[in-house]
Amino acid sequence: MAVSVQSDVARKMDPGPIVTSTGAALGAEVHGVNLKKCDETQFSALRRAWHDHQVLLVRGQTLDDQDLIAFSRRFGDLDWAPVQETGRRFVEGLPEIYIVSNVTINGQPIGSLGAGEAVWHTDMSYLDVPPMASMLYAIEVPLAGGNTSFCSMYAVYDALPDELKRRIANLKIKHDGTYNSGGYLRQGVTATDDPRSSTGAVHPLVCTHPDTGRRMLYLGRRRNAYLVGLELAESEALLDELWNFIERPQFAWEHVWRVGDLVLWDNRCTMHRRDPFEASSRRIMHRTQIKGSAAPV
Repeated sequence: MAVSVQSDVARKMDPGPIVTSTGAALGAEVHGVNLKKCDETQFSALRRAWHDHQVLLVRGQTLDDQDLIAFSRRFGDLDWAPVQETGRRFVEGLPEIYIVSNVTINGQPIGSLGAGEAVWHTDMSYLDVPPMASMLYAIEVPLAGGNTSFCSMYAVYDALPDELKRRIANLKIKHDGTYNSGGYLRQGVTATDDPRSSTGAVHPLVCTHPDTGRRMLYLGRRRNAYLVGLELAESEALLDELWNFIERPQFAWEHVWRVGDLVLWDNRCTMHRRDPFEASSRRIMHRTQIKGSAAPV
């Protein structure tokens, strides 16, 4: 579904941007800002809105790669593009920009993740210190498909029954690093479907956001996830129970892309997924990631 603009929930920030909630569990559209000329007052307002809404959409931007890097760096140091199924795909000379695309040139992919579905996940949660945030900038989009949905992990945690919250309060979860969100095996990693032996970092299942102080569920992704210390069958059953909540539409917002859209999301308290699209269509997105400063706690 497209962004729902609701004037009664629009919040004017003086001076500069107008932030309009999507009306869903998370997400807001920002109007009246040029990210290439964003002053400190406007940027502070954007950061506050990001903490309030978890995901921000800014439409109609005309950013080159250096503009995207410069704006991203205002949030913190940047990660380099990860090694994916097609190798380390980034803009030539700019390893901070990861290319998400199905386009090929002379039979070689220019980016990663292809045209298929990308399942619910949090970016690179398999690292000991996952990224704090991600930005995705739309350069080419298909006529249909390729929509990105976001899920509020604050809202999911708040909705859990108290008895389930007690059961998971002190559990830790291993986040699989074997496969990416498109289901592709990462380069240099041995294939396995045994969650107990797969590679990946261990993080608390319930975390506190370091900036907002809010509690959230930190699931990462489903495939090869494992609740440490439980029998495999018990881990699978409990994870299935938790993931059933993720599929409920009241926790999500779906974004329909336009060229010039920039979307910023908080990796610590959201998950996201992508719809498939026709492989014959072209989709080119440039992504940056802001480094995390500490492991989830």
